[in-house]
Amino acid sequence: MTRFSETLFARIEPIYQRILAHPFLTGLTDGTLDQAAFQFYVTQDSLYLKDFARGLSLLAAKSPSDDAVVMFNEHAKTAIVVERSLHEGFLKEWNIAPSDAELTVKAPNTVLYTSYLLRVAYERPFHECLGAFLPCYWIYWKVGKALQRQGSPLSIYQRWIDTYASEEFATVVKEVIALTDRIAEPLTLEDRERVAEHFVMTSRFEYLFWDMGYHRAAWEL
Repeated sequence: MTRFSETLFARIEPIYQRILAHPFLTGLTDGTLDQAAFQFYVTQDSLYLKDFARGLSLLAAKSPSDDAVVMFNEHAKTAIVVERSLHEGFLKEWNIAPSDAELTVKAPNTVLYTSYLLRVAYERPFHECLGAFLPCYWIYWKVGKALQRQGSPLSIYQRWIDTYASEEFATVVKEVIALTDRIAEPLTLEDRERVAEHFVMTSRFEYLFWDMGYHRAAWEL
């Protein structure tokens, strides 16, 4: 029988293919991505992860099982500590102090994405929250694996690719996918559709986030 998570990803397959074809990601593997665009992306991603971690803590508070409480609190810690370490390594190469990066204004798509995530985390039931937060896990893992097969001529881009293609990250993602399938079992068709709607929406935001990085799309006013 088809797992619920598989039906979710099938819904976003066209979005995922557009993500893989985006010049931001193809530029990572062929080395043509402007490092200024990557720097813009990394800085915005560090701001995004601060809110993503807070959202995960809200998921932990809503979790129906002790194991899920522990898991999402650990993931919130990882988002802040481990991924911040990755970003700070990049910032060090660019001679940017982490404190200065934190003063950067959130770009429009960063505000759009994090506002949606946090609203869902505060307002909606646990199963809908899973739908909203899962794409950030799953799409990054799949992108990491796809890009690792090609590799990058630039070590800074290869380091980013290897992080999300790693077995450590795969273990984390698989835990959330498995939890989503378990939570979906007793849901009504209407509830499952609401999960899917959030999953599709935040998958769109994933595309827009890389597009924002590529164009360095900041506020015009």
